[in-house]
Amino acid sequence: MSMMANQHQAINLSQGFPEFDTPAFLKDKINQAINEGKNQYSPSNGLPDLLTQIAEMIHRQYQSHLTDEKKLNGLNNITITSGATEALWVAIQTLISPNDEVIIFDPAYDSYEPAIELAGGTCRHIALAAPSYAINWELVEQTINEKTRAIIINSPHNPTGSILNASDLRTLQALVEKYDLYVISDEVYEHMTFDGLRHESVLRYPDLFKRAFVVSSFGKTFHCTGWKMGYCAAPAELTAEFRKIHQYVTFCSFTPAQIAIAQMLKEQPSHITALASFYQQKRDLLIKALKDSRFTLLPSKGTYFLLLDYSAISTLNDRDFCIWLTKEIGVAAIPLSPLYPAEHREAYHQENKVIRLCFAKNDETLLKAAGILCQL
Repeated sequence: MSMMANQHQAINLSQGFPEFDTPAFLKDKINQAINEGKNQYSPSNGLPDLLTQIAEMIHRQYQSHLTDEKKLNGLNNITITSGATEALWVAIQTLISPNDEVIIFDPAYDSYEPAIELAGGTCRHIALAAPSYAINWELVEQTINEKTRAIIINSPHNPTGSILNASDLRTLQALVEKYDLYVISDEVYEHMTFDGLRHESVLRYPDLFKRAFVVSSFGKTFHCTGWKMGYCAAPAELTAEFRKIHQYVTFCSFTPAQIAIAQMLKEQPSHITALASFYQQKRDLLIKALKDSRFTLLPSKGTYFLLLDYSAISTLNDRDFCIWLTKEIGVAAIPLSPLYPAEHREAYHQENKVIRLCFAKNDETLLKAAGILCQL
């Protein structure tokens, strides 16, 4: 969709990356590290200073000491990865063997299923229903069987903007304990929750964390998606297994970026605490600008995405509608159907007419796009 947007000079609200720049402090620190010659391999697990800063940030955000209340250095619990997608892939390869099953919730980030299939596993899909996109935990328990190995959760959820609450996490913990399961928690939008809602990280639940991999993204947090910097937090025994695979995937991640991010976490912690209000302002701006449109706006409780129901505007399926919107109208969006399994897409087309907009854009871009959309 980004390529199509460029080809047709459309306003790109499709792919999920910020239009604005990385913080100046972070750019200065990475340039400093490069100019000082700190350009060689880092330890495979990550620079110790960065691991320490992440552990301290986790303690500030979630009141979690990981698995050892006396040690906040993260050396045994955190691994730096080349983006959150690598962390997800490695966590899946660590857990999943042939014939294992993994429960995922649709619409789902499209890297989950290929990684599971490459490990020899199978996905069991559970569809989330608009407008709340809440998880039906009774259905989850009915889906669990002797082959079920893990459940993948994503909160705040891409693409729907829904979030899990404390009751969801407690119910998940009970299922994990009852059926001897593992959890992979995709929390890359963890610092973007709105309207005073709290992000319920798996890191807040020590008994759940004992059987979990928690995946996070510096690219989302610091507006530097092209740096491909993420990390995985897990109990020491799971981290040891995770690292056995990680060392043969990328071995280590970009050293100057690790140095810069460690300094950012240490000296500019306010960036993280201000992120929710920063993105809520953009969400609210876009919602207000679209209030007179013919779209029906769905709730966005987190992430930097907003879903729009276009059923009052067109009978096209979501893929064709997004192509038309980009080529003929000049605004690029993302269809949701590719985030469902292929065998379910036709049914999805019949029942849903929903597209995703990314509001991680400059205000003038959002207002210009909304002005065009309001004319439909």
